[in-house]
Order: sequence, then structure tokens, then C-alpha cells
Amino acid sequence: MKAVYISDFGGPEVLEIRDVPDPREPGEGEVLVRVLNAGLNRADLLQRRGLYPPPDGYDPRIPGLEFAGRVYKAGSGVEEFKENDRVFGIAAGEAQAEYILTDQRLIAHIPEIDTWDAAAVPEAYVTANDALITQAGLRAREAVVIHAIASGVGIAAAQIAKAAGAVVVGTSRSREKLERFGKLLFQGEPLADHLINTETGPHFADNVKEFTDGRGADVVLDLVGGDYFPENVRCMAEKARMMLVGLTAGRKAEFDMSIALAKRLTIKGTVLRSRSMDEKAEAMENFKREIVPRIGPRGLFFPEVDRYFPLEEVREAHQYLETNKSFGKVVLSLA
Repeated sequence: MKAVYISDFGGPEVLEIRDVPDPREPGEGEVLVRVLNAGLNRADLLQRRGLYPPPDGYDPRIPGLEFAGRVYKAGSGVEEFKENDRVFGIAAGEAQAEYILTDQRLIAHIPEIDTWDAAAVPEAYVTANDALITQAGLRAREAVVIHAIASGVGIAAAQIAKAAGAVVVGTSRSREKLERFGKLLFQGEPLADHLINTETGPHFADNVKEFTDGRGADVVLDLVGGDYFPENVRCMAEKARMMLVGLTAGRKAEFDMSIALAKRLTIKGTVLRSRSMDEKAEAMENFKREIVPRIGPRGLFFPEVDRYFPLEEVREAHQYLETNKSFGKVVLSLA
């Protein structure tokens, strides 16, 4: 089968399309999927550079965390899925290949959307739903700050937060992205209640307090890290919760710990890739129950795909994602 292959760690030029061995036959509880489309994520860029290796058992040379396609073959004990069913799911790696062998608990039936759009859903919506709803317990009328709101996870998080009845405050370092985001609607109303431009630096705490009548944010979804962290602490209300999901701005930050003590803050880090199979299955089950039934043109949730690239243009896809110009998701086509 054909697959994206990292020939050596480095820039986009190290990416190749190679013939690699097909996966083995599916065993009990496993499904072999013919991948038609795969989402491209920043984790793939890090893996290409040798900075984000997959868990044991996955080939570090074949990236990919999410996919959409059709069931090619189901193993024994699989009753929910049958041959030719349209499915999408998450993976710890190897999703950017023509076939992927997966545990049945990590896939779901694709609702009424095209397969190429479906590939943009799993990683973003599973991550956002798990962080905001399952872990942070976001409730109606609470205020949530979402950094990098124009990213795939950011847009998914905004939709999920709105569906929960929360007040959405988003940040982005791009004026163009904020203008585009401002045109997105949720049930006829703006998807975000307030948008903040952080192009000149992470200075948003005062704005958040102004938007919340001085109280601050109840939840912060941080996809950026770095010097956003101390501002997160400043902008948070008493007993607020911070979910740290990404570190694109850096891994280290200095902040006044006394503020966290006085406000009784909860700060949690979260990532999907390194979790146990049972933990991933639980997050996927929540996604199947809470998100999938509401995805579609007439539903509450719909992914925002910026560009589609054929598999042969994977280098160009990586280059484009690295420009930070993408709005929403980038998807590869393997069909």
C-alpha cells in the first residue's frame, strides 16, 4: 500500500510516498479500514522533525492521527461495523496510508457529510469535547477563553462551547483569521461572543475581565502555551479551570503561583495520543454519543476545512500548515 513516509527527520523535503507492507488481517475486535482521506495536524509536523514520536508499536516513519474511509474487513466479534461502512476515527499514528488496522472502539460511523470533510473531524472534536466537557465540565452561562480559535480544535471547541450554552471568547495572532472567524455562525448568531487580537503579544486578561464584568473566565482552553500561560492565570475567575492542550508558543512560562492559590485554580494538561486504549475508547465513546449525532449541514457541528491536498502533494500540505495561514483544517486525499 502507499503511505506518507518520513525518510529522515527534518523539513517537508524528507517526506516521500512509498509502498509499504499492508497491515495484517484484523483480529478479534479489530477493523481494517481503506483510508480515503486523512487530516493533517501540527503533531505530524513535529513527528516529521523527530520531536513527537508515536507510542510503541507504531512506525515513527508513517504519520497520521485521524482518518476517514470505508471498512475493508472486520475481525471476529465486530458487530457494529460491516464491509463498506463509512467510518472515521483517531489513531496514534500510521493514518496517512491507504489502509489502517484499528481497534473497533476508535472508529465511528460517518454522519451526513462527505468523507473528505469527515477526515477533519475526529482529532479536533474528540480533543475539544474531552477537554471542555468531560474534563473541565463547562456549563451553560460560563465564560470560556479559547486560544488559537481559528485552528481546527479551536473552531470545534467554539461550536461545542456554544452548544453547551457558554460565552465564547477567542484569541488569534492573525487579524485576517479573526475577521474570517467573525463571519462564522452558530444557529444564526456569531460563533464567538468576543474576539481578541494577540498579534502584538498575549495581552488579553484585561479584555476578558471587561467582557465578564470583572469576574474572569471560568474555563481556558489553551492550545498555545508559552507566554500565554501567565495571562491565562490572570484572566481566570475564582475556581476556574485551565485545560492545557498545545504548546506552539513554547514549553516554559513564569507565573505568579500565589494567584493560582488565591483563586483556587485547577490547571490540567491533556493529550490523546499517549493515553491507554481504554482511555481513548472512553473519549471516543463520549464523542460518538455527544458529538456525532449533531454533525452535518443541518446539525450544530460542522468542520471548517481550509484546503485539500492530494497525497502526492503532502510536502506542499506541510509547507502550507507551517505558514500558520490555514483556517481550520488541512486534509489529505488518498482516494
